[in-house]
Amino acid sequence: MNPPKKRKIGDECHVFNEEWTNKYFFGNTGNKAVCLLCHETIAVFKEYNLKRHHETKHSEFGCKLSKEERKIKAAECVKRLKKQQELFTKQSTLQNSATEASLMVAYNLAKRNKPFSDGEFIKQCMVECASVLCPDVRSKFESISLSRRTIVRRIDSISDELTEQLKTASKDFVWFSLALDESTDNEDTAQLLIFIRGISENFIITEELLGLESMKDRTTGQDLLECAVNCVEKSGLSWNKMASITTDGASAFIGKNVGMVKLLKNKLQAQDTDSDILSFHCILHQESLCKAALDLKYVVDPIVSVVNTIRARALHHRQFKSFLEDVEAEYEDVIYHNRVRWLSLGKVIKRVWALQNEILLFLDTKKISHDFVTKIGCEEWRYKMMFAADVFEKLNELNVTLQGKGLFAHEMWKHVKSFKAKLSLFARQAGEGNFCHFPLLGKQKVPESVSAKIRDHLQSLEDEVTRRFQDFKKIEPKFNLLSYPFTADIDTAPEELQLELIDMQSDHTVKEMFNAVTLVDFYKSLSAEKFPCMKKFAGKMFSIFGSTYICEQSFSCLKINKSKYRCSLTDINLQAVMRISTSNLTPDFKKIVEKCDRVHLSHH
Repeated sequence: MNPPKKRKIGDECHVFNEEWTNKYFFGNTGNKAVCLLCHETIAVFKEYNLKRHHETKHSEFGCKLSKEERKIKAAECVKRLKKQQELFTKQSTLQNSATEASLMVAYNLAKRNKPFSDGEFIKQCMVECASVLCPDVRSKFESISLSRRTIVRRIDSISDELTEQLKTASKDFVWFSLALDESTDNEDTAQLLIFIRGISENFIITEELLGLESMKDRTTGQDLLECAVNCVEKSGLSWNKMASITTDGASAFIGKNVGMVKLLKNKLQAQDTDSDILSFHCILHQESLCKAALDLKYVVDPIVSVVNTIRARALHHRQFKSFLEDVEAEYEDVIYHNRVRWLSLGKVIKRVWALQNEILLFLDTKKISHDFVTKIGCEEWRYKMMFAADVFEKLNELNVTLQGKGLFAHEMWKHVKSFKAKLSLFARQAGEGNFCHFPLLGKQKVPESVSAKIRDHLQSLEDEVTRRFQDFKKIEPKFNLLSYPFTADIDTAPEELQLELIDMQSDHTVKEMFNAVTLVDFYKSLSAEKFPCMKKFAGKMFSIFGSTYICEQSFSCLKINKSKYRCSLTDINLQAVMRISTSNLTPDFKKIVEKCDRVHLSHH
């Protein structure tokens, strides 16, 4: 008789041939024949092999039993083997569950930038809680492996699974863009962060960390290019789907001749002469740099200096805080100005203005002579200080609106364009002595000479904003077309979109849908057959990074992970942790467990 169809390993034992089982005491488990007496396996399902094994090793067993007794004996052996298998299956299930739990803990440690060694502390807490709440399952918690080395392996496995998810999603990208930024960690290793934003035909937007490249040597434009190219090609992405690249504006990135962006464009044009990727200087960095055009150094320096005078000496700082508490001041302390922190300067000036009387009194009490005392007594300087506090507050408000993940470039440009129009209004009103939009200056009667100088400052700031945002200004017509397709000028629209725009503007149903849903959902719902070019155009615009905010935010995570207490963290471990902590994807823990060839509690 022919043997039955092979079954998967782990299937319970069953009688594959009643005659063979009763005669030779064999059963089938998985894809092998198992002797019910000694549990040895026979790989080939042939009666000759079974007969030879039985006659060689068990010839005397059952020779005195009748046919019915042999059947009963065989059934008992099969039943006993099934019980053994159930025990192994239960043990295997427990091991898999413990591994899955271990993966979940490792994932949460990495997601929250916690040290690997915290796993052992978490296990200790779980075991002690189980001892109180459910003592009967304490052993299950003890079987969860959370040692430091195990956590490292788990994080690597999770990172690999997330990478596979990203690769799978990237196959559906019709457009993708990159955001790059480079910074140095506490071990003086240059870390290049590369983020990708891809969009599929169904307008599913994926924004993930594409790679973290640790650069041990130089960081020239060519070096950055090699890292970026290696990262993109390793991910299986096609260059002809690349829409744009956004960087922080460092010379190594945007150098005119040997900058990374220029070298990348040369590379792509050599492969395809029609290639024309867009490039942008991070809108946040440019907005921060614009404030230099105000030229308020003579106002800022004395303020920063007096703050440093108070806070530099611990005794003075303690006494000043105690003094503010005694006089019941509005604030409890002055704050430091940090050039790296974009939002700090306006807050520092506003805080000093609010505490000016307390500061002057404290300096007089401590017999401390300072330039700030002389400056604050000058009426014109006071007006300039109020102006600085007001204008930096407005710059801060703009900066906050430009921050955040998932913002589209056309939305960010609207905020900048609106701010530029406001500056023009402020300058005109300042020339007339009207400061109604400035909280501090609006309460004062500002002399004409001071008003004229403030007007000049505002005009300089407006000119600087115009100069710095030329890259976004160039594609403003495309942004307008994306945001307002029903009022777009057909004659100035790209030729491949003109006919579809006419159809769109003539369709009242489409127009009603435009007013009812978000912009992304609107383009997602457009018919791919009727508006293919418009959908392709919209996908490209949505994929653009307006800033490198996502990189800056991730550098904060990197600093937490590779701190002075964890400086020995390897590049591979750092990459794995960063991928998990920055990812929006959810790992498939069961899939990771299935990939494990063997899971042994003794290895935990």
